[in-house]
Amino acid sequence: MKSYNICVIKGDGIGPEIADEAIKVLDSVSAKFNFELNYEYYLMGGAAIDVFGEPLPDETLNGARKSDAVLFGAIGGEKWDNLPRHLRPESGLLKLRKSLNAYANLRPAMIYDELINASTLKAEVIKGVDILVVRELTGGLYFGQPREKLEDRAYNTMTYTVSEIERIAKIAFEAAMKRRKKVCMVDKANVLETSQLWREVTAKVAQNYPDVTLEYMYVDNAAMQLVRYPTGFDVILTENLFGDILSDEASMVCGSIGLLPSASMGGDVGIYEPIHGSAPDIAGQGIANPIAMILSAAMMLRYALGENEAANCIENAIKAVLKDGYRTKDIAKFDAVEICTTSEIGSIISDYIKKQ
Repeated sequence: MKSYNICVIKGDGIGPEIADEAIKVLDSVSAKFNFELNYEYYLMGGAAIDVFGEPLPDETLNGARKSDAVLFGAIGGEKWDNLPRHLRPESGLLKLRKSLNAYANLRPAMIYDELINASTLKAEVIKGVDILVVRELTGGLYFGQPREKLEDRAYNTMTYTVSEIERIAKIAFEAAMKRRKKVCMVDKANVLETSQLWREVTAKVAQNYPDVTLEYMYVDNAAMQLVRYPTGFDVILTENLFGDILSDEASMVCGSIGLLPSASMGGDVGIYEPIHGSAPDIAGQGIANPIAMILSAAMMLRYALGENEAANCIENAIKAVLKDGYRTKDIAKFDAVEICTTSEIGSIISDYIKKQ
């Protein structure tokens, strides 16, 4: 029997609740497809600050490095918002991504037919939306040096190298080859030198993929087109800051940020997490939507472990559950047959997996 070691970081807020449901589903699908998942649990974010006084303890980082994949919930909350920047929960996540060289963030956004009315956009605008945002994750404004906040001013630095752009562009083009063969590179090349470099490097990478159509779009226009004509996008390739914003916008095109997973890859160990935050305002109430977390677990099976059948099984179970009208509170008003708690929807998805 194949066996894999999974580093589980539940995190803060709703993180532990949704992580538990992902593990419940993973246990069902691993039993069905005859492989074993060994979980090791570690602290990061606010939970780690409370115990260790820092957001990413060495124990957690070492555990992540020794694993086959990292399954991560969410971190942060008002409790830790006033700490110095380097001690805030988000700094732990940035350090983890950088330390694992997880430079490629894949964020799929697709419309479930059963939830087409969950979006604030018209059904005829969003029907058939299937977008993959490929976001550079370990460079750009979030990591650039120098950076400083002074009394009368503050500054950040955006820096990119040719090699950083080449490697993320290759991932975007490889992904496009398995999809509809379209890449839209989003930048601000009319005012940013870094964007001009992105265009130059991406154009060279594109020469190796003659079957893929490459177009360029300024980020302000891309933000507009995402709500005007979202079906026009296939793969969106962009840098760290723009990708952060656009992928969250894409989630609301699809109706709920609680539905979208992500994979952060590139190094030896990938990180698999929902794109939403820790939502401390609803933590402990049993109303959080765990589907994005469960879909992140499916991405982990596919990209980190090569268990494609198991990943497909999870995704098909979710589609079936939604088709049959099971909903969490955030999507409850859209053709709900039954409104479920966090734990209930996880159990129902697990049961559907067993039935397949």
